[in-house]
Amino acid sequence: MVHAAGKPSQFTDAALQQRLQLAGKAGPQALVKNIRVFLIACFACIGGLLYGYNQGVFSGVLTMNSFNRHMGDYTTDQSKKGWLTSILELGAWTGTLYSGFLAEIISRKYAILVNTCIFIIGVIVQCTAVQAGHSAILGGRFVVGMGVGSLSMIVPMYVAECSPPELRGLLIGVQQFAIEFGIMVSFWIDYGTNYIGGTGDSQSEAAWLVPLALQLFPALVLLVGMIWMPFTPRWLVHHGREEEARRTLANLRSLSIDHQLIELEFLEIKAQSMFEKRTVEANFPHLAEMTATNTIKLQFVAVASLFKTRPMFRRVIVATVTMFFQQWTGINAVLYYAPQIFGSLGLSSNTTSLLATGVVGIAMLLATIPSILYIDRIGRRPALALGALGMGLCHFIIAIIFAKNQHQWPTHHAAGWAAIVMVWLFVIHFGWSWGPCAWIVVAEVWPLSARPYGIALGASSNWMNNFIVGQVTPDMITGITYGTFILFGLLITIGAGFIWFFVPETKQLSLEEMDLVFGSSGVAAADQERMAQINAEIGLDRRLSALQGIEHSSDEKVSEVREKTAEAKGV
Repeated sequence: MVHAAGKPSQFTDAALQQRLQLAGKAGPQALVKNIRVFLIACFACIGGLLYGYNQGVFSGVLTMNSFNRHMGDYTTDQSKKGWLTSILELGAWTGTLYSGFLAEIISRKYAILVNTCIFIIGVIVQCTAVQAGHSAILGGRFVVGMGVGSLSMIVPMYVAECSPPELRGLLIGVQQFAIEFGIMVSFWIDYGTNYIGGTGDSQSEAAWLVPLALQLFPALVLLVGMIWMPFTPRWLVHHGREEEARRTLANLRSLSIDHQLIELEFLEIKAQSMFEKRTVEANFPHLAEMTATNTIKLQFVAVASLFKTRPMFRRVIVATVTMFFQQWTGINAVLYYAPQIFGSLGLSSNTTSLLATGVVGIAMLLATIPSILYIDRIGRRPALALGALGMGLCHFIIAIIFAKNQHQWPTHHAAGWAAIVMVWLFVIHFGWSWGPCAWIVVAEVWPLSARPYGIALGASSNWMNNFIVGQVTPDMITGITYGTFILFGLLITIGAGFIWFFVPETKQLSLEEMDLVFGSSGVAAADQERMAQINAEIGLDRRLSALQGIEHSSDEKVSEVREKTAEAKGV
């Protein structure tokens, strides 16, 4: 999951340039200077590893003989198999509903600890399935889903708020890499544990218990380690603990508390916090007081407000429909049921199917890297449209091969392997396009004041469609066979059209330009006026001017901003 922001204002850009002058060069040198933050980000991204691991581990477990014997008709009945798999996504969708206000009320740090505990409880419940059967798997996967769904939103938030702004995108990218790495590791662990006790009827229960239980180790490491991790400076400032925020910021940057860079970044954080509070006060005055009840209410009231105006509703359509098409590319059908799909394409050996599934994890991991590096050059729309057409073509080729050879795989091995190669090419196309880019678009289309709620809405659409795909795929593979790939191919081709004709190119658009595209001019301008007034009030503009050798009065700036605001209201 990659979040991004729109083009900065002139003021924000000036602050960024001044910070870069104080901090030095970006890139590897900046990582060396911020090694403490980098290590904290890597550690927190164990949450992403858990998320990715759960996305992939069950695909191999479902094909193991010992698991099938134990689960009975929950692996032979395709509808029940879909429910057994997709209940994780239903739990994750539930997790996204509470993650926002939980992280705000008790802090990002404690929210990670709480959700790691939820995750561990879910894993333990699953491991009791040796006695309890399918009920433990169903209940455990739902609880695990709650944990990973919430962690998938809170961990990037924690990393972003601990990171220096010039390294934020790179360090959030570590989370995306951790997810892909977790998927890959889960595939290969399944491949290895499949041999425990043999691959036939003698296979041990440990073959599927070990991959599920192994999740406990990184989860326990995350649980214990997070106790010693800092609170995020942004959360501390937002809750009135400013001195602690300064100390934490200085510690994260390995600088003295009175260093110019610390003061500059602290004032930027304070300005953003004040902006959020005043936006709530302006839009939802009855929820302005920061109580736990109001924080919970605010999330749902603010999301509901996005549906009330036509320009905002257009943004809702872009965010939710983009997430719809991301899931209906069929990517999670492949991740959840890859061995079953490869088996239907002629790989008679379960071991060979698991080996081919392991290649899926490697291919997607490697394909993600160039996207992170070059997405700002090629743009969002071209990447999404070309990626969609590439995935659609792979689906159609697989469908043709499947239709011609489904009753003669034993004598047409080359055709089976050709279809499998197309599956590998499909995940490569997803990895460089829709994997990261869909999340970037969902983040960029919103004005600053609505961004947290808009991203939450997009995440909700993502997980719900993820759940539906996981539920129906087993019945589709057995019921309409190659029609499954035709359906995915048609949907993602339609998705390419949707992206090209209805989704604006968000690369390098300012927030004001985005307003004009969606027909809501003035929203971003009002946001910037509010932010400019706050910057003047706290002296951030004066500090920047002083650093640049320019004398400027914050009091004069406040008066200037207020005059402009009054003039704008009088028009």
